[in-house]
Amino acid sequence: MKCNLDDIIKSSKKILLLSHVNPDGDTLGSMCAMYSMIYNRFKIKADMSVVSNIPFNYTFLPNINLAQRYYDQSLVYDLVITLDVAAIDRVRDAKIFFDKAKCTVNIDHHKTNPGFGDYQLIDPDASSCGEVLYDYFKENNWEITSDAAKCLYTAIMTDTGNFRFENTNAKVFRAVADLVEKGANPTVLYKKCYETKTKNFVMFQNYCVNKAEFLNDNKIAFTTVYKKDLEKFQAGDDYTDGIAETLRAIESTEVAFVVKEVDSKTTKVSMRSKKLDVAQICSTFGGGGHTFAAGCTIKTSIKDSVEKLLREINL
Repeated sequence: MKCNLDDIIKSSKKILLLSHVNPDGDTLGSMCAMYSMIYNRFKIKADMSVVSNIPFNYTFLPNINLAQRYYDQSLVYDLVITLDVAAIDRVRDAKIFFDKAKCTVNIDHHKTNPGFGDYQLIDPDASSCGEVLYDYFKENNWEITSDAAKCLYTAIMTDTGNFRFENTNAKVFRAVADLVEKGANPTVLYKKCYETKTKNFVMFQNYCVNKAEFLNDNKIAFTTVYKKDLEKFQAGDDYTDGIAETLRAIESTEVAFVVKEVDSKTTKVSMRSKKLDVAQICSTFGGGGHTFAAGCTIKTSIKDSVEKLLREINL
């Protein structure tokens, strides 16, 4: 069911905003933008929940310091809003708040989103959740604050790969031009997102790329990340972000993926491609995402996960 956020928020006193596990710039930027807009329009301070660590390069986002990892699970919210959450299990333990909430809203842009929640604001043609929010704010005459502009710009910039991916179009540029006029500084935000990395992060990514494997005349590229690799570099959950894109950038590569060990019987997969629909492949394992960028979790070892993925890729 489509929603009128004005009516829903006006009738809510206690609100929780949820980002997805292993948060990226879109989910965090959208969450912080929503926080700023709700406070500016309704004078309500929402709670913000992150279910895993915030990557270092997004700690600059306005109000991100207010986000918490854990809340009292006995709390019952009037309203819970998910932002950039393609499937409700991607909020992990915070799902308890979603299930108990008096009202729930699902704001997203993933084509694989099943439409969970009482109300949905989903546009699979949008570049990002940030763009979905921007469109709603403009269409419904919400005054976009300077803080929200910075957050929305970050959300759109990062989910378009700094305006390089196929989801970048004229509509995206019109939106970010407006956000620049409202206070988003492209130079500053680019440096914060893409040029602010720890030494361990850079060394870890180089290590993973250097041990990549190539198959089918280099059409397939993948690397495996074991828990011991993460421990060696004191790596956070976000340290694998961007590795699949680096491998996909190789001229001969058509599909690239990273398989990360959670435990001996569970792996996380991040897939990128140039032509192949990797969202379809990931949906086979209960995951999803975009046509050329998707992910999933496979309940098996790294070795078996790689074999399963290669059978599905079938290049």
